[in-house]
Amino acid sequence: MRRACIDIGSNTTRLLVAETSADGLVAIHEERVFTRIGAALTDDGTIPHEKRMEVIEVISAQLRIARELGAGEIHGVATAAIRGAADGAEFVDAVTGHTGLELTVLSDEEEARLAFRGAAGTLAGTPPEPLGVLDVGGGSSEVVVGRAPDRIDWWRSMAIGSGSIARAHLHGDPPSERELDAARAAVADALDALDPPPVAAAVAVGGSATSLGRIAGPTLDEASLTRSLARLTTEPAAAAAARHGIDAERVRLLPAGILILQALGDRLGTTVTVGRGGIREGLLLEAHRA
Repeated sequence: MRRACIDIGSNTTRLLVAETSADGLVAIHEERVFTRIGAALTDDGTIPHEKRMEVIEVISAQLRIARELGAGEIHGVATAAIRGAADGAEFVDAVTGHTGLELTVLSDEEEARLAFRGAAGTLAGTPPEPLGVLDVGGGSSEVVVGRAPDRIDWWRSMAIGSGSIARAHLHGDPPSERELDAARAAVADALDALDPPPVAAAVAVGGSATSLGRIAGPTLDEASLTRSLARLTTEPAAAAAARHGIDAERVRLLPAGILILQALGDRLGTTVTVGRGGIREGLLLEAHRA
């Protein structure tokens, strides 16, 4: 059956249309729009009306595409930015009222579970056990350890992401060494108590990992992450975006994402590779099984 998922995150609003079957999932169409809800939150934690309507327009367009592509089911989920917004419930009501899409705000535990399900379910062959999954988003990051397809043995969610770290510390274009050091220290502080169990292998999912794969390749070891950080912080974002074929908005966020992935990889104590699926894939795989 052809299904679709619209995922409203802190940085982007993303659409996945896929065929699901007992054999897994085949992507038909994917797209993302940088809606930057996390960056738009006001001092009192609310989403401005203009931003709300902008996101609703993006969702409406993605719904049309999903229907044109024959999606029989369309699921909508929102993550950290909406979960933490003071008017998150009002935002959900507005989305449903304007578009008809029923929107579920995922808890941090649900976000971790779906990220693991999507990562484990889209790996080639039988995933090693135990498997670690790192999901670095715009407003939160999840670390999950489990066994395919959906057994969760351990998980943690941290309130840091590429968007929140970039907004707090990386203001230059490109960011300065002093800014990078401050961001690195903030990441280390946020992850200070993180002590995951041993894993046999680890994969990274989310926008930072996917984009980083185009620069660093499929393996995100210390050397490749260090090289990628240097490439992205020695010239303005527009120049780096043109050089690497990545959206300039993503280039501005990637240094923060790299710092988080470096720190998480260190704590897992194993080489991390770029995964092919995350929350959206996990949701559609679960929908097929239901």
